Amino acid sequence: MSGAIDSVLVAVDGSEKVQPWVGRAIDIAGTLDADLHVLSVIDARELEPSLSYLESDERSERERRFESGMEQTVETVASRARTRLSGQIRTAVKRGIPFEVITDYAETHAVDLIAVGTHGRGRVERALLGSVAERVMRTATVPVLVIPPAVVEAEDGGYEDILLPTDGSENADVAVEFGLDLADVYDATVHTVYSVDTGRLPEIGETTDLYAAIEETGREALESVRRRARAADISVGGTIARGPAARVILSHSEEHDVDLIVMGTHGRSGIERHLIGSVTETVVRNAAVPVCCVPMAEM
Repeated sequence: MSGAIDSVLVAVDGSEKVQPWVGRAIDIAGTLDADLHVLSVIDARELEPSLSYLESDERSERERRFESGMEQTVETVASRARTRLSGQIRTAVKRGIPFEVITDYAETHAVDLIAVGTHGRGRVERALLGSVAERVMRTATVPVLVIPPAVVEAEDGGYEDILLPTDGSENADVAVEFGLDLADVYDATVHTVYSVDTGRLPEIGETTDLYAAIEETGREALESVRRRARAADISVGGTIARGPAARVILSHSEEHDVDLIVMGTHGRSGIERHLIGSVTETVVRNAAVPVCCVPMAEM
């Protein structure tokens, strides 16, 4: 890859429900010959109130057993990874605010990719992001692979069709480059789409200069992706579609049996690193496949 992924961090919360999807993190670490970090975070904000009624000794024993259980969880994941990976595997259990610990750990250990589920314990509504995943997406300085409930039980495997949405922005280009690298590694077909949201235009005819200019921007953005894909000998197809960007991306993903979406955390409207673009957020909340969210490179 042009920007090598040498280490992958998978964050687990200890719930049985989240265990199966760690295979996705293990698979990508194995495919890229990367090291794997397995991290679980004890959220003291939730733990301490539940133990507050206990005497000091009993509270300490409960905390010890809870921490031991988390350590067993990360070791179970590590044991599974050892059957597949040749690189180093590190485990850690830490206390703190989960999203802060995850992003700090990633920076401290020079992690290149973070893998998280969209929800862990107690999250039952598919339309809502797990708060940890959402905040990691908003604050991480490296790509975050967000895995939805729909693929929690999926078998480990690669990616055959990768969707790279583009709006022609600089951040979209960063995500496209990252997606092309993954497509090259997995020998995947690339799909790229540019949406023309006519609902945001004033009431004008589709033959006006404004609409033609928007379509021309779209054609140029798609051709840029095609050129880079062909230069890397990657099979590629591009489409201009009409409608809100998130809806276009989700529909295109379903219609073309895409199994991974790679997109920037914000596009033309993004102005601060900690804010997720509404399109990316909507896609992650509703996609039935993993979404890799790529932040704007630090300037």
